[in-house]
Amino acid sequence: MIKFLRIKNLATIEDIQLEFEKGFSILTGETGAGKSIIIDSIRLVLGEKGSADLIRTGKAEASVEAIFELPESLFLLKDEYSLEGDLYLQRQIFGEGGKAYLGGVLVPVKKLKELSSDLIDIYGQNDHIFLLHLENHLHYLDCFAEALPQREQVAASAQELRKLLSLKNELKAKERERSQRLDFLEFQIKEIERAGLKSGEEEELRAQRNILKNAEKISSLVENALNLAYSQDDSVSSLLARLQNILAELSPFDKAFQEMKENIGELEITVSEISDSLIKFKEKHTSSPEKLEDIEERLSLIESLKRKYGTNIEDIQFYLEKIKQEHEDLAEIQEKLSNLERNIEKAFTDYKTEATHLSGVRKKAARELEKLVEKEIALLGMKKACFKIKTETSLPNPEEMEKIKESGVEEVEFLISPNPGEQVRPLRKIASGGELSRIMLAFKVIGKERGTLKTLIFDEIDSGIGGKTAEFIAQKLRGLAKHHQVICITHLPQIASFATHHYKIDKKIDKERTFTTVKKLSFEERVTEIARLISGSRITETSLENAREMLLHNLRG
Repeated sequence: MIKFLRIKNLATIEDIQLEFEKGFSILTGETGAGKSIIIDSIRLVLGEKGSADLIRTGKAEASVEAIFELPESLFLLKDEYSLEGDLYLQRQIFGEGGKAYLGGVLVPVKKLKELSSDLIDIYGQNDHIFLLHLENHLHYLDCFAEALPQREQVAASAQELRKLLSLKNELKAKERERSQRLDFLEFQIKEIERAGLKSGEEEELRAQRNILKNAEKISSLVENALNLAYSQDDSVSSLLARLQNILAELSPFDKAFQEMKENIGELEITVSEISDSLIKFKEKHTSSPEKLEDIEERLSLIESLKRKYGTNIEDIQFYLEKIKQEHEDLAEIQEKLSNLERNIEKAFTDYKTEATHLSGVRKKAARELEKLVEKEIALLGMKKACFKIKTETSLPNPEEMEKIKESGVEEVEFLISPNPGEQVRPLRKIASGGELSRIMLAFKVIGKERGTLKTLIFDEIDSGIGGKTAEFIAQKLRGLAKHHQVICITHLPQIASFATHHYKIDKKIDKERTFTTVKKLSFEERVTEIARLISGSRITETSLENAREMLLHNLRG
């Protein structure tokens, strides 16, 4: 519910603050006093379009601030916007735009509009958005029928069925390309497998190619190394042997020479190992043009595969596994389609069963709702009106995915004939603003939803009625106020006298400027205001007495 409203520099309002309470509240005032500005300001703070024309003359900006009791449906906002309790909204309008705030945080204006349906419903001469959209007709009927759990089951079945149909379409598309794709995949698989690639192979081949391309230089270097190691007369091996003999002759004279002789032996072993490695390297890498040609061909093959399938051998091997899996999937597509068809058939049967059951519940509830609405709107001044609910059922076939709706197989529309003898026609097209307000009041009275302290605003719901009908409307509004916060703009004393809280809107001119003010009335002030509603500007003792009696009687009721 709305707890606080502040409006600054909006049209004829300079700065007013309103504190609203639970229950039934009334706004009254002379025609043109500014009652509609209050409603417009609430629309603004809930994200409706605003313009610079609304800014009070001589001011740079207008603003509207509102504090709402946070409903359970919006509890997630607590953490998102660090709300400590209530929900604070603000809207500012400048000459070239505006800003919106939620909990003091700057947000897009559309964010406020998203919250509006959880906070306030406004029913005025031109505010029946609810009745202008057919999906709302269906939703209201489901709420009345207490069929939302069944509707959720239908929605789950529809989602599952659409998922299976989507998968079927994907497989069908693949099936059309299946033969061509299979041939292509088989070619790629054979081409890669025929190559017999091994990890690290490319690096090894490049190293071998480098050796073979430099075979002459390498051979010369190896020959020189072998000569130095042991082939020449003055090779390292020969010199070490001679040195070892000399140290052997010196060892009787000093034991240190014996240790030196043993170290020379280790050097001889090392030189021998180096010589063996050089000989093996020479034998392994003898110059071979044929071998170099084979390596070049192999590297060329690898490069060709890399251009097609990956940047390296590992990528190519990964790609091979991927296309093998695709080939396997395509090869099994017929079996998958067959299994899928069976699953679709079962899912469609489930959807049809649940949707048909929901359809029966809706049609039974529609007949009951028709009677209740006619009874309620008769009490609200539409005594001869005929109200009907058109339900059109159309079961789709499994191939019509776009017709498989989560809402079920019904199209629902409210129809009305305001006058006897007239054919019923779409309510959203022919009902007047006053009729729509009363019908919405009837829906709210009948409805089984009990939104905790949601605010319902009825703007001049009393248009074109009076007398006993006005009393019926007032009683209905007071009954609604047990479950919602109800705010009503009225010109009728019968309705005003039923309210728990009464606000008077006045317009005055001071120093050639117009000002709109709002005041919450005491009991005696209410007596005077209701007397004005009864007799106009000429208030008499009789009208005051009638107003007091009416107020006391209706407040006790």
